[in-house]
Amino acid sequence: MSRSLNSPSTRILGSLVLGLLLGVVLAASHPGAVPGVVGVTQPIGTAWLNALQMTVIPLVFSLLVTGIAATAEAARSGAVAARAIAVILTIMVASAVAAAILTPLFLGFAPMPAASAAALRGALADVAPAGPVPPLGEFMAGMVPSNVVAAAANGAFLSLILFALVFAFALTRIDRAGRETLTGVFAAIRDTMLVMIGWIIWIAPVGVFALALTVAAKTGTAAVGALLHYIVTVSSVGMAVSLFALPLALWGGRIAIGRFVRESAPALAVALSTQSSLASLPAMLKGSEALGVPVATSGVVLPLCVAMLRATGPAMNLAVAIYVAAWFGVPLTFATLGAATAIAVLTSLGSVSLPGQVSFISAISPIAVTLGVPLAPLGLLVAVETLPDIFRTLGNVIFDLAVTVTVAARSEPAELSAADMLLSDAPQP
Repeated sequence: MSRSLNSPSTRILGSLVLGLLLGVVLAASHPGAVPGVVGVTQPIGTAWLNALQMTVIPLVFSLLVTGIAATAEAARSGAVAARAIAVILTIMVASAVAAAILTPLFLGFAPMPAASAAALRGALADVAPAGPVPPLGEFMAGMVPSNVVAAAANGAFLSLILFALVFAFALTRIDRAGRETLTGVFAAIRDTMLVMIGWIIWIAPVGVFALALTVAAKTGTAAVGALLHYIVTVSSVGMAVSLFALPLALWGGRIAIGRFVRESAPALAVALSTQSSLASLPAMLKGSEALGVPVATSGVVLPLCVAMLRATGPAMNLAVAIYVAAWFGVPLTFATLGAATAIAVLTSLGSVSLPGQVSFISAISPIAVTLGVPLAPLGLLVAVETLPDIFRTLGNVIFDLAVTVTVAARSEPAELSAADMLLSDAPQP
C-alpha cells in the first residue's frame, strides 16, 4: 500500500470517524451527558485550531515572497520556461474564476440539507463570522494597509497579501546579493513554520477527534450528512475544472482528446495511488514522450508544472470558502468574491509542494477571512481533505501534461535547441 496506515492523513481521517461515531452514540443514548463532554472536548479542539491558525500569517507571507521570487527567477531562464509560466498563471486564474461561477451553481442545484446546515450552525454558535462585508468603496480603500503590522495583528489577509505582493515584486528589482539574502531569510521563516506545523499536524488526531465529537454530540447524524455533501460539492468543482485540460490539449497542444487521455492514463494511475504530482513526474515524462513532446521541452516544462501549477487549487480552495459562506448564510458581493478569487490564485501559487493539511489551512484561511466567514469549520473540514485531495491531484497531473503539449506546440525550434543545451549542461542524476 502506498499510503501507510500510520500516515497523517489516515490517522486524522480515522480520528474524525471515531469522533463522529462516539458523538452520535452519545447524543442518542446519553443526551444528558452531552454538555459535560462538550465542556471538555470543545476547548481541546479550539486550542488545536488556534495553534494551527497562529502559523498562517508568517507562513502565507513567506510563501508569497519566496514563491514570487522563484517564479521571477524561472521566467528569466529562457523562452520555454517563460511561456510555460504564462500558461500556468492563466490556468490558475481561470480555475479560480470557474469556481466563483460553478460553486454557487452547484449549491443552488444541490444545496446542503437545511436541517444539517442549521444543526451545524447551532453546534458552532459560539463562533462568530470574521465580520460584516463593508460597502464597496470602504472595501476597496481598506485593501491598502496604512499599517502593515496592524493588518497582520488584526488578521486582515487581503491587506497583508497586497503588501506581500508589492514587497515580493520590489525584491526582484534590487541587487542580486540583497535579493538572495532576503529570500534566504523568508525561506528560513517558511521552513521554520513548516516544522511547527508538522508538530501541530502530528497531534491533529487529538484536535480533530475533539472537534468531531463536539459537533456530532450537538448535531447527531446531521454532521455526517453535511460532511458527505461537502465532499461531493467540492470534489465536483475540482472534477469540472479538470475537464478543461482536454480542450487545452486539443486546441493548444493540437493533440486528439482520445490519444491524450490514452497516453495520460499511466500518469493518472500513479497520481490516484500516490496523491502526489511529484511521484507522478516519471510517468508524466513518459506520457509526454509518447505524445510527441521533445525531451528538451518536457524536461523544462514538467518540473516547472510540478513545482508551480496547482490547477485545481484555486478552484477547490475557493469552493471550500464559498461552501462555508453558504453554510453560515454570509452574503457574497461582487467585490468580495473578486478579491477572494485573486487571493485564491496567489495563495495556491505560494502553497506549492506543501502537505495537503498544511496547504488547506494556509491557502483557505485568507480566502475565508476575505469573504467574512468563520475559520473554525476548517478544523473539521481538513480532516476529510484526503478524499477531495484525490481529485486535486488528478486534475493537477492532467493539466501538467496539457500545459506541456501546449508549450511544445507553440515553441520554435531554436527555443527547443536552447532548452536542449540547458538540459545537456545540467548535472545528470
